Amino acid sequence: MVLKIVMLVLFFGVMVGVGIYCRKNATDVNGFVLGGRSVGPWLTAFAYGTSYFSAVIFIGYAGQFGWKYGIASTWIGIGNALIGSFLAWAILGRRTRIMTQHLNSATMPEFFGKRFDSKGLKIGASVIVFIFLIPYTASLYNGLSRLFEMAFGIPYIWCILAMSVLTGIYVIAGGYMATAINDFIQGIIMLIGIVAVIAAVLSQQGGFMEALKGLSEVTDEAVTDMPGAFNSFFGPDPLNLLGVVILTSLGTWGLPQMVQKFYAIKHEKDIRKGTVISTAFAIIVAGGCYFLGGFGRLFDVDVAANGYDAIIPTMLSSLPDLLIAVVVILVLSASMSTLSSLVIASSSTLTIDLLKGNIIKKMSDKKQVVLIRVFIVVFIAISALIAIYQTQSQNESVKFIAQLMGVSWGALAGAFLAPFLYGLYWKKTTKLACWCSFIFGAGVMVLNLFFRSFFPVILQSPINCGAFTMLAGLIIVPVVSLISPKPKKEMVDAAFACYEKRVPAAQKRSLD
Repeated sequence: MVLKIVMLVLFFGVMVGVGIYCRKNATDVNGFVLGGRSVGPWLTAFAYGTSYFSAVIFIGYAGQFGWKYGIASTWIGIGNALIGSFLAWAILGRRTRIMTQHLNSATMPEFFGKRFDSKGLKIGASVIVFIFLIPYTASLYNGLSRLFEMAFGIPYIWCILAMSVLTGIYVIAGGYMATAINDFIQGIIMLIGIVAVIAAVLSQQGGFMEALKGLSEVTDEAVTDMPGAFNSFFGPDPLNLLGVVILTSLGTWGLPQMVQKFYAIKHEKDIRKGTVISTAFAIIVAGGCYFLGGFGRLFDVDVAANGYDAIIPTMLSSLPDLLIAVVVILVLSASMSTLSSLVIASSSTLTIDLLKGNIIKKMSDKKQVVLIRVFIVVFIAISALIAIYQTQSQNESVKFIAQLMGVSWGALAGAFLAPFLYGLYWKKTTKLACWCSFIFGAGVMVLNLFFRSFFPVILQSPINCGAFTMLAGLIIVPVVSLISPKPKKEMVDAAFACYEKRVPAAQKRSLD
């Protein structure tokens, strides 16, 4: 116990120290929200990865989907690496950095407002961001609490308070730059931790081959009557597995806290390096988490009584004290890095996109930074209260971490992915098409939350429903754009002029 406490105190001390050190970079909006658009490839890539993978992944998704699909759940991690990291950086990275700087937009709602010359779009997007980031944040606390209860026997409320206060301190003090540096430190911990945990868990089962053999002997007639289903290539339910891959991989393309990482990149070369680093990070962390979760059925877990979120903590409970301490720091790192990204995205959106120019007509740069800091506190407090209610609720539909995340990711990515992607690449994208995507993505997920039983069986899962809204948006936006009035040519040409700007290029990039 002394070892665990010492490691936690050191970890928290470093996080707060970084926040205080970065105060000088958080004096204006550009510095506080985007780190002055001068963040290098390693910090940006690790900030992207650590914001991507949290306790939601390690405790919630890895446990639930490892139990459902066995070793085939590793495909989710592979999809996260190839689609959610590599393709996201390759397709969105450069264009996002160029156009957002050209339009002088610091948030995703501000991008929509300036790209489509629509104040309404900016306000609508900011409302969606603020509402649907809250359940995602609440799910972070839940996953962490399971681990703290196992390792320390600490009551849930103290876990929430500690994580909230400490994250709030370094984010409020140092803004995005403090978050990026801490994300890098936390990312190193995650890489080391996941490798060590996988090795320890498999050694308990006699090694990888013995564990795989044991998994081949597991049967569950409620899931499938196929022998060896849980160590097969695609698992017992490939269709629903595909839905999870789409939601957790393609979804990052439309999440404000993820896309915002591209706003802060400094140089062209940083995008290429960041792509490689981010993809490698995702393969190890996400692939490792789902790979580990795939062996959950080899352990004595009463899922009916304790839920899917108890699977990973049960697997880890018999590890040596040193490794348990490492796991606690690992999941704490993942959760705090994601929480910091979420609160910066939500508070900056509320201040810059909703209050500035609408409710408060004149707002100085200094006042904006003060309000962003205030809303960081408010956002953390609201999500913490929801997390407490969520664990006390008798309604089983809100019990699982994965469901909370599914609703949040589905609504945000379903609303924003298509209009953001087409807005970067296609001049004919219209304001009406954006509104249709906003309403469809957020609306379908709200209906799924309250009237789930009326949906087709395959869409009753918020995971599959979220994947459906994203794919549907990719069809809705071009179809509506083609049948709706064309946008003003002057406005579109002004937005896309940034891509035509002539810049010096190395000869390896261009012969001319």
